Amino acid sequence: MKLIRLMGLFGLIFMLALAGPGVAIAQPQAATMGASDVQRLEDAIADAQRDVAQAPTHDLGSQLEASLNDARDDTTFLKVKIRRGETVPRSEYFDLRDRIDEIRAKARGTSTTRAAGSSSSTEHRGDVPVGTEFDVRTSNTLNSGTAQVEDRFEATTMVDLKEGERVLVPAGSTMRGVVSSVNKAGRIDRKGSLTLAFDRLTVNGQDYPLKATVVQALESEGVRGEVGKIGAGAGVGAIIGGILGGFKGAMAGILIGGGGTIAATEGKDVDLPAGTVLRVRIDSPLDLK
Repeated sequence: MKLIRLMGLFGLIFMLALAGPGVAIAQPQAATMGASDVQRLEDAIADAQRDVAQAPTHDLGSQLEASLNDARDDTTFLKVKIRRGETVPRSEYFDLRDRIDEIRAKARGTSTTRAAGSSSSTEHRGDVPVGTEFDVRTSNTLNSGTAQVEDRFEATTMVDLKEGERVLVPAGSTMRGVVSSVNKAGRIDRKGSLTLAFDRLTVNGQDYPLKATVVQALESEGVRGEVGKIGAGAGVGAIIGGILGGFKGAMAGILIGGGGTIAATEGKDVDLPAGTVLRVRIDSPLDLK
């Protein structure tokens, strides 16, 4: 009888030993996003779409539709990162969920109020605040007929981003982009499209996480040695026309939609040759240390 009890005790200890590591592993997983979180966001977007369709005015509905499209694109971007096996902080889920809740509240004519003293990502400006625009030149050719979701590409900044005399982001810094969605031109949908997003900025060899979207595509004939002519005051959102030879302005034949979607306006695929200049908007505060 004593032998049976002793064996039972050893068995219990053995089971607890096996359970221990499992508990230790489960704890950090709660701090990262998973596929179930993405599904919840997609369900929330579907609910928000129905609310936006019932918005009291056309102008409000159009505004909320644009915000919802941005949220949808951001959800797709996070989904792609999770599929690649990258770690996505669960705070990204909560921030995006709050944005969707706010859209639904506005569509219903109510508002979401944060508790006093609570913090929000939009309240933190960072060294480079939300809304800052960079002009970057792509290093790769991007074409909706050949691109694949999750393709990576790079672009380099064109001018120094300054705050007073301090250079925050020097010209030549690298932004890493990813193709988050792609539609090839076909018989039914004759217009191709690409959705591009940027997730990393490298400054002086240091990598910083980034969330940025394309707001405009510009055409040029390349640099013609005029970089030295840039004024010392070239700062946030500086226009790059002064350093590009044969600057042509907005690229013909494409349209930039919400969330960085670049669509062909003619019946063909989107084609962005290497050297295309993209105007990129920062969508989350960027802290440079």
